[in-house]
Amino acid sequence: MWVQTGGPPDKPVVLYDYDPSRSASVPTGLLEGYKGYLMTDGYDGYNEVGRSDGIERLACWAHVRRRFVEATRVQPKGKRGRADEAVSLIGKLYRIEREHKDATPEARYLARQSDSVPVLAELHAWMLKNAPVVIPKSALGTALAYMGNLWSKLVRYTERGDLPIDNNRCENAIRPFVVGRKAWLFSDTPAGAHASAVIYSLVQTAKANGLEPYTWLRRVLRDLPAAKSVEAVETLLPWNLRIADLVDKTGL
Repeated sequence: MWVQTGGPPDKPVVLYDYDPSRSASVPTGLLEGYKGYLMTDGYDGYNEVGRSDGIERLACWAHVRRRFVEATRVQPKGKRGRADEAVSLIGKLYRIEREHKDATPEARYLARQSDSVPVLAELHAWMLKNAPVVIPKSALGTALAYMGNLWSKLVRYTERGDLPIDNNRCENAIRPFVVGRKAWLFSDTPAGAHASAVIYSLVQTAKANGLEPYTWLRRVLRDLPAAKSVEAVETLLPWNLRIADLVDKTGL
């Protein structure tokens, strides 16, 4: 299952697509014609679409941090090591984001330039200093290599104030499907998997827009037969309805 999140801040969309393949052709097909910023993890399958004209690829700091946290767990117990230094510096980047969570994109951009960019410079210098003296296949070595390979994509979020520092929004959208899959284990047919993707897209997009999915779907199924135009259908989209709009005044 492939998951995409996007849309303007006031119209968030969560889109699931089923494909049995994990090849690079899948994201390339899903994003055909797209131009803009694309946030991914370091999976090589995204490299092809990341080279497409008009796409600026960003990398996820949460994935980087996770690797350094894993490296801290193999250090001698009770001792602070190099991995802790990386986790601390990455923590500073996230602290800046938290402090400006409710700021305008313009104000967040200025904060990133004044506060985040120096931290990134410090982290980059730390990486260059430590990479040559760490065993490449160790937990810390693989974390350093992962960060180094993605560095230009990791720092790109500071170019603007409306770009995310990580892909956690998409990661959180994946979690309900993963949890559910433990209950049903698999889909019997590709058609069933595609149907699951459609249902998950509807439910998670409703939730992303602050609506209770069952109540929203009930309203859509009630009113959709009477919608005779594109405009009428669009009024039922999650971002065009408020919670108060879903109160059933008919008693049905």
